[in-house]
Amino acid sequence: MSFRDQQKLLDILKKYERNFSQEDKYAFDIFVKRNKDDEDFDTVSMKKLKQLLDKYYVPVDKSKFDAFFKKKEE
Repeated sequence: MSFRDQQKLLDILKKYERNFSQEDKYAFDIFVKRNKDDEDFDTVSMKKLKQLLDKYYVPVDKSKFDAFFKKKEE
């Protein structure tokens, strides 16, 4: 993965930082420090970062909004 991808994942997780457990918060802080040092993550670090993303990030169900944008049938 590139530096841009890891930055994108960290930005997404930054919104959910308040929900992290103590161990996850510590790991996230280490990832942020490594990112500030312009260090590319190895495969183990990227795997851990993706696990954090899967654990805390819940994508929005966009099917709920279909009723608001339906065309009126005539």
